Amino acid sequence: MSRARIVYFSHGGGPLPILGDPSHQAMVEFMTALPQRFPKPSAILVVSAHWEEAVTTLQGGAAPGLLYDYYGFPPESYEVTYPAPGAPVLAERVSGLLQEHGIPTRIDAHRGFDHGLFIPLKLMYPEADIPCLQLSLVRGLDPAAHLALGKALRGLAGEDILVAGSGSSFHNLGAFTFGRGDPKDEANDGFQDWLVDTCTGPHSEAERERRLIHWEEAPAARYVHPRSEHLLPVHVCAAMAGGPGETVFDDSIAGKRCVAFLWGAGA
Repeated sequence: MSRARIVYFSHGGGPLPILGDPSHQAMVEFMTALPQRFPKPSAILVVSAHWEEAVTTLQGGAAPGLLYDYYGFPPESYEVTYPAPGAPVLAERVSGLLQEHGIPTRIDAHRGFDHGLFIPLKLMYPEADIPCLQLSLVRGLDPAAHLALGKALRGLAGEDILVAGSGSSFHNLGAFTFGRGDPKDEANDGFQDWLVDTCTGPHSEAERERRLIHWEEAPAARYVHPRSEHLLPVHVCAAMAGGPGETVFDDSIAGKRCVAFLWGAGA
Protein backbone atom coordinates (compact mmCIF):
# COMPACT_ATOMS: atom_id res chain seq x y z
CA MET A 1 0.00 0.00 0.00
CA SER A 2 1.30 3.45 -0.89
CA ARG A 3 1.95 5.96 1.84
CA ALA A 4 3.60 9.30 2.10
CA ARG A 5 7.03 9.75 3.62
CA ILE A 6 7.75 12.97 5.48
CA VAL A 7 11.17 14.45 6.21
CA TYR A 8 12.47 17.67 7.73
CA PHE A 9 16.09 18.61 7.03
CA SER A 10 18.54 21.46 6.65
CA HIS A 11 19.27 22.47 3.06
CA GLY A 12 22.58 24.09 4.09
CA GLY A 13 24.12 27.42 3.21
CA GLY A 14 23.01 28.47 -0.27
CA PRO A 15 24.82 26.42 -2.96
CA LEU A 16 27.70 25.40 -0.66
CA PRO A 17 26.57 21.75 -0.34
CA ILE A 18 27.12 21.19 -4.07
CA LEU A 19 30.32 23.27 -4.27
CA GLY A 20 32.41 20.90 -2.15
CA ASP A 21 32.43 23.06 1.00
CA PRO A 22 34.02 20.86 3.72
CA SER A 23 31.73 22.16 6.48
CA HIS A 24 28.79 20.62 4.58
CA GLN A 25 30.35 17.16 4.14
CA ALA A 26 28.15 15.43 6.73
CA MET A 27 25.03 16.95 5.20
CA VAL A 28 26.03 15.89 1.68
CA GLU A 29 26.64 12.31 2.82
CA PHE A 30 23.28 12.27 4.59
CA MET A 31 21.36 13.71 1.63
CA THR A 32 22.87 11.36 -0.92
CA ALA A 33 22.04 8.33 1.27
CA LEU A 34 18.57 9.46 2.37
CA PRO A 35 16.67 8.07 -0.66
CA GLN A 36 17.79 4.56 0.33
CA ARG A 37 15.49 4.76 3.36
CA PHE A 38 12.23 4.60 1.38
CA PRO A 39 10.92 3.74 -2.10
CA LYS A 40 11.35 6.32 -4.84
CA PRO A 41 8.30 8.62 -4.68
CA SER A 42 6.09 9.49 -7.61
CA ALA A 43 6.14 13.18 -6.61
CA ILE A 44 7.82 15.48 -4.10
CA LEU A 45 6.14 18.32 -2.22
CA VAL A 46 8.62 20.74 -0.63
CA VAL A 47 7.75 23.25 2.09
CA SER A 48 10.61 25.72 1.67
CA ALA A 49 11.85 28.26 4.18
CA HIS A 50 12.58 30.56 1.26
CA TRP A 51 9.00 31.25 0.17
CA GLU A 52 6.51 33.31 2.16
CA GLU A 53 3.16 34.56 0.87
CA ALA A 54 0.21 36.41 2.39
CA VAL A 55 -1.97 33.42 1.45
CA THR A 56 -0.78 29.83 1.33
CA THR A 57 0.47 29.38 -2.23
CA LEU A 58 1.32 26.35 -4.33
CA GLN A 59 3.62 26.28 -7.30
CA GLY A 60 1.57 25.19 -10.28
CA GLY A 61 3.83 25.34 -13.34
CA ALA A 62 4.47 22.30 -15.50
CA ALA A 63 8.17 23.10 -16.02
CA PRO A 64 9.43 25.51 -13.33
CA GLY A 65 12.76 27.27 -13.80
CA LEU A 66 15.22 27.94 -10.98
CA LEU A 67 15.42 30.93 -8.64
CA TYR A 68 19.05 31.56 -7.70
CA ASP A 69 17.98 33.16 -4.45
CA TYR A 70 21.46 33.42 -2.92
CA TYR A 71 24.11 36.09 -3.28
CA GLY A 72 27.88 36.47 -3.44
CA PHE A 73 28.79 32.95 -4.53
CA PRO A 74 31.04 31.82 -7.43
CA PRO A 75 29.71 32.08 -11.01
CA GLU A 76 29.07 28.35 -11.26
CA SER A 77 26.50 28.75 -8.47
CA TYR A 78 24.26 30.53 -10.97
CA GLU A 79 24.65 27.88 -13.66
CA VAL A 80 23.22 25.03 -11.57
CA THR A 81 20.45 23.13 -13.33
CA TYR A 82 17.65 20.96 -11.95
CA PRO A 83 15.13 20.36 -14.74
CA ALA A 84 12.58 18.39 -12.73
CA PRO A 85 9.02 18.63 -14.04
CA GLY A 86 6.38 20.44 -12.04
CA ALA A 87 3.30 18.75 -10.61
CA PRO A 88 0.27 20.89 -11.51
CA VAL A 89 -2.24 18.08 -10.95
CA LEU A 90 -0.89 17.49 -7.44
CA ALA A 91 -0.97 21.26 -6.84
CA GLU A 92 -4.70 21.25 -7.59
CA ARG A 93 -5.19 18.28 -5.26
CA VAL A 94 -3.31 19.94 -2.42
CA SER A 95 -5.14 23.20 -2.99
CA GLY A 96 -8.43 21.36 -2.65
CA LEU A 97 -7.35 19.71 0.61
CA LEU A 98 -6.33 23.04 2.11
CA GLN A 99 -9.57 24.71 1.11
CA GLU A 100 -11.57 21.82 2.58
CA HIS A 101 -9.89 22.69 5.88
CA GLY A 102 -10.75 26.37 5.60
CA ILE A 103 -7.24 27.45 4.55
CA PRO A 104 -7.29 30.07 1.77
CA THR A 105 -4.94 29.11 -1.03
CA ARG A 106 -3.80 30.13 -4.47
CA ILE A 107 -1.70 28.57 -7.23
CA ASP A 108 1.22 30.40 -8.81
CA ALA A 109 1.89 28.98 -12.27
CA HIS A 110 5.01 31.07 -12.86
CA ARG A 111 7.25 30.74 -9.79
CA GLY A 112 10.43 28.68 -10.14
CA PHE A 113 12.13 26.28 -7.73
CA ASP A 114 14.15 28.06 -5.04
CA HIS A 115 17.34 26.64 -3.54
CA GLY A 116 15.38 25.11 -0.66
CA LEU A 117 14.26 22.60 -3.27
CA PHE A 118 16.92 22.29 -5.93
CA ILE A 119 20.00 22.09 -3.68
CA PRO A 120 18.86 19.14 -1.50
CA LEU A 121 17.06 17.37 -4.34
CA LYS A 122 20.11 17.66 -6.60
CA LEU A 123 21.90 15.59 -3.94
CA MET A 124 19.01 13.19 -3.31
CA TYR A 125 17.68 12.69 -6.84
CA PRO A 126 20.27 14.07 -9.29
CA GLU A 127 18.39 12.62 -12.27
CA ALA A 128 15.70 15.32 -11.70
CA ASP A 129 13.06 12.90 -12.98
CA ILE A 130 10.47 13.20 -10.18
CA PRO A 131 7.69 15.80 -10.49
CA CYS A 132 8.11 18.46 -7.80
CA LEU A 133 6.18 21.37 -6.39
CA GLN A 134 6.56 23.81 -3.52
CA LEU A 135 4.19 25.00 -0.82
CA SER A 136 4.81 28.42 0.68
CA LEU A 137 4.96 29.48 4.28
CA VAL A 138 2.43 32.08 5.40
CA ARG A 139 3.59 35.59 6.21
CA GLY A 140 3.45 36.39 9.90
CA LEU A 141 5.01 32.97 10.57
CA ASP A 142 2.32 31.90 13.04
CA PRO A 143 3.21 28.43 14.38
CA ALA A 144 -0.44 27.40 14.75
CA ALA A 145 -1.15 28.29 11.12
CA HIS A 146 1.63 25.99 9.97
CA LEU A 147 0.44 23.16 12.18
CA ALA A 148 -2.94 23.60 10.49
CA LEU A 149 -1.27 23.28 7.09
CA GLY A 150 0.27 19.99 8.16
CA LYS A 151 -3.04 18.62 9.42
CA ALA A 152 -4.69 19.51 6.11
CA LEU A 153 -1.96 17.59 4.26
CA ARG A 154 -2.94 14.38 6.05
CA GLY A 155 -5.23 13.78 3.10
CA LEU A 156 -2.08 12.84 1.18
CA ALA A 157 -1.03 10.18 3.69
CA GLY A 158 -2.01 7.29 1.42
CA GLU A 159 -0.27 8.64 -1.66
CA ASP A 160 3.13 7.71 -3.00
CA ILE A 161 4.79 11.07 -2.35
CA LEU A 162 7.61 12.56 -0.34
CA VAL A 163 6.81 15.66 1.70
CA ALA A 164 10.01 17.54 2.56
CA GLY A 165 10.25 20.36 5.07
CA SER A 166 13.34 22.20 3.83
CA GLY A 167 14.75 24.60 6.39
CA SER A 168 17.37 24.26 9.12
CA SER A 169 17.14 23.41 12.80
CA PHE A 170 19.83 26.05 13.41
CA HIS A 171 19.58 29.31 11.49
CA ASN A 172 21.45 32.19 13.08
CA LEU A 173 23.47 33.44 10.12
CA GLY A 174 25.89 35.43 12.25
CA ALA A 175 26.78 32.42 14.40
CA PHE A 176 27.76 29.87 11.75
CA THR A 177 31.50 29.15 11.95
CA PHE A 178 31.86 27.04 8.77
CA GLY A 179 34.08 24.67 10.68
CA ARG A 180 36.34 27.28 12.27
CA GLY A 181 37.16 26.99 15.97
CA ASP A 182 35.45 24.91 18.67
CA PRO A 183 32.14 23.53 17.34
CA LYS A 184 30.76 23.15 20.88
CA ASP A 185 27.74 25.38 21.42
CA GLU A 186 25.86 24.55 24.61
CA ALA A 187 23.06 26.98 23.82
CA ASN A 188 22.43 25.34 20.47
CA ASP A 189 22.70 21.88 22.02
CA GLY A 190 19.92 22.78 24.41
CA PHE A 191 17.61 23.76 21.58
CA GLN A 192 18.50 20.77 19.38
CA ASP A 193 17.91 18.40 22.29
CA TRP A 194 14.51 20.02 22.88
CA LEU A 195 13.60 19.70 19.20
CA VAL A 196 14.65 16.04 19.08
CA ASP A 197 12.54 15.31 22.15
CA THR A 198 9.58 17.23 20.75
CA CYS A 199 9.61 15.49 17.37
CA THR A 200 10.62 11.96 18.39
CA GLY A 201 9.65 11.63 22.05
CA PRO A 202 6.59 9.77 23.44
CA HIS A 203 4.40 12.86 23.66
CA SER A 204 0.70 13.01 22.97
CA GLU A 205 -0.26 14.83 19.80
CA ALA A 206 -1.71 17.65 21.90
CA GLU A 207 1.52 18.03 23.89
CA ARG A 208 3.65 17.98 20.74
CA GLU A 209 1.47 20.73 19.24
CA ARG A 210 1.68 22.75 22.44
CA ARG A 211 5.45 22.58 22.42
CA LEU A 212 5.67 23.57 18.76
CA ILE A 213 3.24 26.46 19.16
CA HIS A 214 5.28 27.74 22.11
CA TRP A 215 8.68 26.92 20.60
CA GLU A 216 10.05 30.26 21.79
CA GLU A 217 9.99 28.80 25.31
CA ALA A 218 12.61 26.23 24.30
CA PRO A 219 16.22 26.72 25.46
CA ALA A 220 18.01 29.47 23.50
CA ALA A 221 15.15 29.55 20.99
CA ARG A 222 15.73 33.05 19.64
CA TYR A 223 19.48 32.59 19.53
CA VAL A 224 19.05 29.53 17.34
CA HIS A 225 16.22 31.08 15.30
CA PRO A 226 16.25 34.90 15.34
CA ARG A 227 13.52 34.51 12.70
CA SER A 228 11.47 31.33 12.50
CA GLU A 229 11.12 30.67 8.76
CA HIS A 230 13.72 27.87 8.78
CA LEU A 231 12.03 26.14 11.71
CA LEU A 232 8.39 26.27 10.62
CA PRO A 233 8.66 23.55 7.96
CA VAL A 234 9.06 21.13 10.87
CA HIS A 235 5.67 22.28 12.19
CA VAL A 236 4.08 21.32 8.89
CA CYS A 237 5.84 17.95 8.83
CA ALA A 238 5.16 17.00 12.44
CA ALA A 239 1.49 17.95 12.19
CA MET A 240 1.03 15.99 8.98
CA ALA A 241 2.62 12.93 10.57
CA GLY A 242 0.58 13.19 13.77
CA GLY A 243 3.01 11.04 15.72
CA PRO A 244 6.69 10.76 16.63
CA GLY A 245 9.36 10.55 13.96
CA GLU A 246 12.94 9.32 14.10
CA THR A 247 16.14 11.34 14.13
CA VAL A 248 18.02 10.56 10.93
CA PHE A 249 20.71 13.25 11.12
CA ASP A 250 22.46 14.80 14.11
CA ASP A 251 25.72 16.36 13.02
CA SER A 252 27.44 19.62 12.13
CA ILE A 253 26.51 21.81 9.14
CA ALA A 254 28.56 24.96 8.57
CA GLY A 255 30.01 24.53 12.05
CA LYS A 256 26.72 24.19 13.96
CA ARG A 257 24.81 21.14 15.13
CA CYS A 258 21.67 20.48 13.08
CA VAL A 259 19.15 17.65 13.14
CA ALA A 260 16.76 16.01 10.68
CA PHE A 261 13.68 13.85 11.18
CA LEU A 262 11.85 11.22 9.17
CA TRP A 263 8.31 9.96 9.51
CA GLY A 264 6.82 6.97 7.70
CA ALA A 265 10.00 5.09 6.79
CA GLY A 266 9.99 1.47 5.75
CA ALA A 267 8.45 -0.54 2.94
